[in-house]
Amino acid sequence: MIDKQYRLTKDGVDNLETELAKLEHRTKEVAEDIATARQQGDLSENAEYQNAKDEQRKIQHRIKEINAILASTEVVDEPDSSDEVMFGSEVKLSGGVSYKVVGSLEADPLEGKISDESPIGRALLGAKQGETITIDLPAGSKQFIVESIS
Repeated sequence: MIDKQYRLTKDGVDNLETELAKLEHRTKEVAEDIATARQQGDLSENAEYQNAKDEQRKIQHRIKEINAILASTEVVDEPDSSDEVMFGSEVKLSGGVSYKVVGSLEADPLEGKISDESPIGRALLGAKQGETITIDLPAGSKQFIVESIS
């Protein structure tokens, strides 16, 4: 299932642990739903029972996935220095664009979190404040100035 080492920020690990706790709690609720549905008789035509069993399988799969991820994760501390862009850095670019460089599991472009493995993340890593970087995008190359790093 998970066969590589992942890098996550502390926030990323915390989010996974929170999700895991919610799923474990939901497992108990689904078990109760299954027990209730069983009491209704014929399980082969019981939609509530089938839906609850499907949800139980999905939850168990996600719990296993999260546990595997957490077992193979390196937690990367937020950078102390803002001299250059590193994993965990928050970067403001010209044009009002801001990103936080995170691991692939935490990436969420809509929240401004980009993977260190993405074209933008790779272009940012190692960049210094005031430096002009070129990012190769599907629509072509674009240049940005690194305005600030935190």
